[in-house]
Amino acid sequence: EVDPRRTVRELLRRGGEPARLRRHARVARPRRVVLLVDVSGSMAPYADALLRFAHAAVRGGRTEVFTVGTRLTRATRELTHRDPDLAMAAVAAAVPDWRGGTRLGELLREFLNRWGQRGMARGAVVVLLSDGWERGDPELLGAQMRRLHGLAHQVIWANPRKARPGYAPLAAGMAAALPSVDAFVEGHSLAALERLAAVVRGASAAETAAGEPAGRGVDGA
Repeated sequence: EVDPRRTVRELLRRGGEPARLRRHARVARPRRVVLLVDVSGSMAPYADALLRFAHAAVRGGRTEVFTVGTRLTRATRELTHRDPDLAMAAVAAAVPDWRGGTRLGELLREFLNRWGQRGMARGAVVVLLSDGWERGDPELLGAQMRRLHGLAHQVIWANPRKARPGYAPLAAGMAAALPSVDAFVEGHSLAALERLAAVVRGASAAETAAGEPAGRGVDGA
């Protein structure tokens, strides 16, 4: 990209003689990562481990975290505490819908309406940490996942139940979401979360130049 200021300075230095076009230095940086952590009742056995995973990601930089259940709660600030136990306590105080139901479609729509086309989701690596149980309309979830897939660089879904023998993504929400998922991984153990971290690093390492990266398509409600 041409840098007009540097080019003009070069022209002045040369007394108006033709000068080589000066360009902005392109600073590479990893893509933003957005984590959506399901805190509903069915995810209760995994919530603490997943939020500690999110805490480590936030401490690593360029990561935003939201919890989803019956409410959408932005939890990034709470997870910036250096001490993980203090971070968990802060999240516990901030999140009003622990161990409730799951309205993934509605909350994903809210997220995209607020942070979609011109916000943090565009060009990001978006990771959903959920078992895919949906009490709302699965068709709504499928539609919002298609919106997300059109905006994000990659969509990753970590499902703790995927590790169970004979698992198949038959829950209505998971089945509706899966066509819009780039990577479907486990999330039930420390080893699984380490593998998830490697998948996320690989996706976000498609580094971008100065400015925000573009998504794959146009957001449409």
